[in-house]
Amino acid sequence: MTDYLQRILRARVYDVARETPLDYAPNLSRRLSNSIWLKREDLQPVFSFKLRGAYNRMAQLSEAELQRGVIASSAGNHAQGVALSASRLGCRAVIVMPSTTPEVKVRAVKSLGGEVVLHGETYDECSAEARRRCEAEELTFIHPFDDPEVIAGQGTIGLEIMRQCDKPPTAIYLAVGGGGLISGVAAYVKALWPEVEVIGVEPEDAATMTRSLEAGERVELSQVGLFADGVAVRQVGQETFRLAQRHVDRMVTVDTDAICAAIKDVFEDTRSILEPAGALAVAGLKRDVADRELREESLVAVACGANMNFDRLRFISERAELGEEREAMLAVEIPEAPGSLRSLCNELASRSLTEFSYRMSEGQRAQIFIGIQVRGEQDRISLVNSLTSRGFPCHDLSQNEFAVVHLRHMVGGRLPASARPAQRNYQELLYRFEFPERPGALMSFVSALHPEWSISIFHYRNHGSDTGRIVVGVLVPNEDMAGWNRFLEKLGYPCWDETENLAYSLFL
Repeated sequence: MTDYLQRILRARVYDVARETPLDYAPNLSRRLSNSIWLKREDLQPVFSFKLRGAYNRMAQLSEAELQRGVIASSAGNHAQGVALSASRLGCRAVIVMPSTTPEVKVRAVKSLGGEVVLHGETYDECSAEARRRCEAEELTFIHPFDDPEVIAGQGTIGLEIMRQCDKPPTAIYLAVGGGGLISGVAAYVKALWPEVEVIGVEPEDAATMTRSLEAGERVELSQVGLFADGVAVRQVGQETFRLAQRHVDRMVTVDTDAICAAIKDVFEDTRSILEPAGALAVAGLKRDVADRELREESLVAVACGANMNFDRLRFISERAELGEEREAMLAVEIPEAPGSLRSLCNELASRSLTEFSYRMSEGQRAQIFIGIQVRGEQDRISLVNSLTSRGFPCHDLSQNEFAVVHLRHMVGGRLPASARPAQRNYQELLYRFEFPERPGALMSFVSALHPEWSISIFHYRNHGSDTGRIVVGVLVPNEDMAGWNRFLEKLGYPCWDETENLAYSLFL
């Protein structure tokens, strides 16, 4: 503990980094009935805290090491931190980035003087290439998190928070990827104010620190979600895990919708747009306040980055309302008769609609897909019950991933009567898939399908993330179901069987 306290106190970060403000969030504080403070690391020169650790590590290099140069593997914020640090220190910086890295991030690293090498499609592949080049060219590897000087550099955030607070806060919330940020801040805070809680936040689909602390050893995840790409790490570091075991009080996990809602919350208070990983701490703070019913406490969340791809905003704005439970997605049944649509609209006259999809169909009943603004969970439940009681049977699809991601953007309609499975020797199967978003990936998926399987439904939408999402309806002969299962196993992409999904049966 003393060792890290000394490292943090003597860390060299302010040659390139700035002391960021601790801003009060009035709207969020009022809504949560607590005093919420945002540590604005999104205001660093590279829009992320990563600059602190990278520079502190590189400032310790000898003159000979600086002359040979440094190398790092990163798809984003660490890359920019290393590149800017190298520029200030006058040394060469080679940055190995996955070939799938968005062009905006590649340009940012090049503009800071970094030599970009695109290799592989995943962080693991580019990290292995960086290690190989490190040995071959005698460069110094700058680890993004598992290095004492990197950890100490990130720990200066804790130093600033405690200096900027009138009194020690009740808790500090931090995003966790490899663990460099939380271990550095926790080492400083716990050395001086052990009563302050240090709480880590991870996405539910990338909870490697949570799983590791529960198991008492480092756990390596087979795969991680990529929405919050800044924390998409399969295994935390050895040193960061050791420090987390000693100093971290608790971990909180949140889903994608909660992260999107947190991005909107910060925008409403600051007019700044955080990246998903940058808003992770705010999402975790909100979850913890709700779970523990915290009131009148002083809580700090570190807004750790704002390197957002602009094309992600469409997806985030859609999901933010669901994350805040301000929008409901409903399937409402009406009689297929004159005047029934008008009657439903009269029932919803006082509501703000976000979506309304109707198509005349066979039979005496029709299904309408509606997006509608609500004031929370209880208001949503009340609306569903009210519509049902007034003769409009209603299904709540707000938590139905297939409906939220795909159905709301699809053309409705049912399979032609002449091709329905009941009259043929096959089944229509509906599956959702996720795959790495890269050029040609979508067509590769289609090409992998058996040529004798007819595609009856297909929906893909670019969400601006590293993961592509599609839904496919396939007409598979009954005798070839084993072949379909072999296809799924060989494909290797995460997939979900939606054949029994209520939204599918109602609309498609």
